[in-house]
Amino acid sequence: MTTYHGKCHCGQTEWTTKLDADAHILCHCNACKLLSGGESTLNQMANEGDLKITKGSTKTYTYHGDSGKPVNCHYCPNCTSHIYHHQTVLGPKIVVRTGLLQGAAAAKFPVAAEIFGKDRLSWQPEIAKTFVAGPE
Repeated sequence: MTTYHGKCHCGQTEWTTKLDADAHILCHCNACKLLSGGESTLNQMANEGDLKITKGSTKTYTYHGDSGKPVNCHYCPNCTSHIYHHQTVLGPKIVVRTGLLQGAAAAKFPVAAEIFGKDRLSWQPEIAKTFVAGPE
């Protein structure tokens, strides 16, 4: 397990997280597209206890995912960069936004899988093994 440092856009909130795999999971769900303003988000699963806020704090926004269960989005209260999400359907696992990790390592992560392929934009090519939806 490797420890990575993350920082929001404005620098008000910083954190460390331990990750098992050095790879991105692309999420194409419509919620991620709306929250990020992009065609997908870069993510990795982690244990809830392996993410520590080291500077600042987070605010939480909750919506209901495709499973009907709550998804708690933790973000910087100043610039609104989304740091991690806790999809309650996943139990103690969280979804860390790997695009916010600092240093060259995260920039070089390969794409291991894509989720919510059903919501992928028509012009996007498939990069990795794609799952139609996400965790149920």
